[in-house]
Parts: sequence; C-alpha cells; structure tokens
Amino acid sequence: MNPRALFGAAVLALLAPAATAGVVDTKHNLSANGPGTVKASGESQVCVFCHTPHNSSPSGPLWNRRTPGTTYTPYTSSTVIGAPGQPTGASVLCLSCHDGTIALGEVLSRADPIAMNGGVTTMPAGRTRLGTDLGDDHPVSFVYSATLAAQRGELVAPSALTGRVKLDASGQLQCTACHNPHDDTNGKFLVLPNRASALCQTCHVKNFWSGASHGTSTATWNGAGANPWPTTPWTNVADNACENCHQPHNAGSRARLLRNVVEENNCFVCHNGNVAAKNIQAEFNKFSFHPIMNTTGVHDPKEPAVVTARHVECADCHNPHGARAGAGNPPGPLTGARGVSLTGAEANPVAYTYQVCFRCHADSPGKPPPRTQRLLDQTNTRLEFDTVNPSYHPVAGPGKNPNVPSLIAPLTTSSTIACTDCHNNSSGPKAGGTGPNGPHGSAYAPLLVRQYITGDNVSESASTYALCYGCHSRSSILGNQSFPRHSRHVEREHAPCNICHDPHGVSATQGNSINNSKLINFDTSIVRPNRDGILRYESTGTFSGRCYLSCHGENHGPKSYGGGSGWNGW
Repeated sequence: MNPRALFGAAVLALLAPAATAGVVDTKHNLSANGPGTVKASGESQVCVFCHTPHNSSPSGPLWNRRTPGTTYTPYTSSTVIGAPGQPTGASVLCLSCHDGTIALGEVLSRADPIAMNGGVTTMPAGRTRLGTDLGDDHPVSFVYSATLAAQRGELVAPSALTGRVKLDASGQLQCTACHNPHDDTNGKFLVLPNRASALCQTCHVKNFWSGASHGTSTATWNGAGANPWPTTPWTNVADNACENCHQPHNAGSRARLLRNVVEENNCFVCHNGNVAAKNIQAEFNKFSFHPIMNTTGVHDPKEPAVVTARHVECADCHNPHGARAGAGNPPGPLTGARGVSLTGAEANPVAYTYQVCFRCHADSPGKPPPRTQRLLDQTNTRLEFDTVNPSYHPVAGPGKNPNVPSLIAPLTTSSTIACTDCHNNSSGPKAGGTGPNGPHGSAYAPLLVRQYITGDNVSESASTYALCYGCHSRSSILGNQSFPRHSRHVEREHAPCNICHDPHGVSATQGNSINNSKLINFDTSIVRPNRDGILRYESTGTFSGRCYLSCHGENHGPKSYGGGSGWNGW
C-alpha cells in the first residue's frame, strides 16, 4: 500500500466513529458553541476544524489541515523494541493540532484562519500539547508485529487486537489505538475506560501482575502531601494500577514514562504514609540506610544482574509489577525481582532473598573496604555464604556445625535464615516494633535490626550484642555451653563477639575446616600474632580447639580448650 493510501486509511479511521458518537459535546468541538474553553470566537461549524467536503488535503480524504512539516523526536529507551520513527498515519494528523506548531483555526478550506476566542492561536500549554519532542510520550507509528510482541515480551499478539483497540491498516500502532477523537465518553477520548488500567492491559500483560499490590490494593490517599494521582479520576491504588507510576503523555521521566524523573519519588508519593500504611520514605532519614537518593538515572532494567556501575534504587530490589505483601523466601515484596544465584549466575526471578542482595554485595565492583580488618578479608558476600565454606551463617543453606546449643527455638542447626533477619529496620517487626519491614533504614550500621557493638573494651549487656542474642541465647553463651571461656572473654575481658567471629562466613578459597570453622576470622586491629609469629585458630573437634595469638596482652602459644582439657594455660 502506498503512503497516500495509508494516510487515507488513517483518516477514514478517524472519521468512522462519527456515525455512532457525538463530537459536539466534547472539547474537540472548537466551534463558538463548543463546551471547552478553547474555541472559536464566531465560527458555528463543528467539523470544519478537521474536515471539509471540498478542497481537502490531497494526502488524506476530506482532511482540512496541512501536514506538519516538522521533525519530531520519537520515544526511545533501552527497553524499546519497536524503534518508533517519525509519526505517520492518524498520529501525524492528531499532531497537526497537538504539537502546537499550527494554528487551531488554520484550515485548508479558508483563506484566512478561523479566529479563536481570547486570542488563542495554537494548542495552549498543558498536558494535551505534546510539542515536537515525543520522547516523553507513549510511542506511536511503529509496526506492532507478532515478531515484535515475541521479542519484547509482556505484549499481546497483534492478532488479539480485534476489539476497540486496533492497529491501523498498515499494522502500525497509532494515537487512534487508544483515542477516539469523536467520542469522549470514557474521558480523554479513550476508546475504553482505563479504570484498573483496563486500556493499558489490552496490550501490556506484565509478568507477576496478577495479585500484585499495585493492582489489588484498595488503599486511598489521606489528603496529606502531594496528590499521588493528579491526572486520573480514580481514588485508590488498584483503580489507578499502571498510572500509579506511569504517565502516557508528558511524563516526568522519558524512558518508561514514569511520572517523576527522580526514581524514588515515583515510590515515595504513596510510600510516605499518605497512601501505603507504612512510611518507607522516613526510613531513609535514619543513621544507616540504603543510599537510593545518591544517584539518578543510573539504574536501567537492561543492566546486568551484577550491578557494575554501583548504585541502588528501589527498583534494584523490588519489581513494582510483582511486589506484594506477605512472607516466605523470598518475601512477597521481592516477587519478580532479579538477582544473582550462589553460583554467580543470574536469578530471574529470584527464589531467595539473598539473591537480591548479591546483585550489589557479591561480585559487583567498587565495593567499599571491609568494615572489620580481618585475618582473611572478603567483601564478596556470595563467597562468604557459599555452602562449601568451612563455616558460614546459614543463609544459602543449613550450617556446617551440628552442635550449636545456644540457638533459640524454633531455630535448629537445620534452619536457614535470610539476610533480612540481621539487616532490617531497627524499629520494624524483626526488632519487635511496628515500623516497615525491610533493610531501608536503621539506627544501627550497617543496616542492622539490633545493636551490635564491634569496638573493643565494651561492657557486655543484653543490648551491647542484641543482634547476636536475637538468635543465640545469652544465658547459654555466658554459661559457657559451647566454649568454656565465653563468659571470661565477653564479660571480664570486654572482648566483643566480632573480635573472633566473622558474621557472614569464611570463603573456602581462603580457609579450611581446621583453621576457620565456627566463623573464626580474627579482627586484626585487636588480635595480633603470638610471640612465635603465629595467628590462627584450630578446631580439634566438638567444643574443642586451640588459639595461637596475642590479645589484650595475653599470649596464646597456643591455649587449648575442650576434649577434657578445660582451658589449657588460663
């Protein structure tokens, strides 16, 4: 089909609905009797602003406006597949008014432009004036093919678009797929009501959306702060659905048409306690927090699973199309998120909470130095939690040690825990509080759910090592049930847990079952080699071992315990 025929077909698509729908009562009636504020000062004809029975544009039957001679900036992003180019068909006809470059009263059938009321000439500034930069608008004028739908994913096949949402005669998606210029029954001249994003979901079928909070929550705005839904008539989360975050025209963020250019602001407008029950935004004002406000425009859905340009945004941990309430592994809020497996491969979607954490805290370059200077330094958490290690906290699998008498029920040596059992909100449910769950912010660094003092010479108390005592019985530890000198070290010598134990684990590439079991990896800012220059721990069996070191002025050359020896030399 040649371009002139295509253009004609597009105009016919515009004209066809006129027989069953009334444009008279809509803002597209620009006559002096029209209901809108933008209208002619004296012209009584309604259709003349777009159509004429004679002397119409040769590029389209009965079209009464000239084609804009404009070069447009089309929508683009890292995730777009259709590669929209210059507007064609019905879209370029719509733009003859909506780009704001041609006077509304400039029609081909009149020698002089039709005078408009109040001195208005072109489309006034506002959401309906799209301008010539279409990079912040839903893409149009691209072939919506079965191949594109398959490549892009999460799109219906074009053969399914047989209802009110239709492609044009050339198989292109145009403005008229969503808008009927003659009928404003559904508002914004939409071909379907968009409550619960029914129109959006005619084409877009997002993975994990069924049951997700953004599609099911009936939470409403409490009236405080900014209106989260300034461009829709809907008043709760479920009814706004896609439009909770996205804006199809004049979006704040060009790629993916988010309402706000600052990523987290798309979340905070609801997650500030004014719509969602919990105030997540306030968590990022705490002493320790994930620094989501440090970068803008760095995160990209197409970036590798392992974050290479160090940053963190809400969408690095949460898939907004899948997030929901609930617990489990992974918890509901992480449903549909991407991550990295224990082997270093991409996990999409994640099956475990730790896989989300591994995106930044495992193989990602540019990590800060370790917080504790260890005998064996390691900042790759994937290697620290590897189940082939000599010892590790049981995050990626049950631990190695079958004898841990200090564990508080229901924990056993067969249990696993999540990163968020230790790294979480210090005023949230994990800490016995009522604040939001999750490692957004905490009073204790690094994002710890409870206090964990790592400095030397600190008096022992239930609060000093509250993080450890959340899982390990204080009475068991101080009762020396697993190590006969726990009490002496912790209470009398004021040696912190952290001086001996590395809380994540010891990589198998650095340690072995003899020297680095029981999470022993000394803090070398406190512990020194002994007089013979030796610094190590050796396991000699269940509840037994020996230490070669110097600490608090005491030489261990070595000192042994267990196996009936008690504590040799002390």
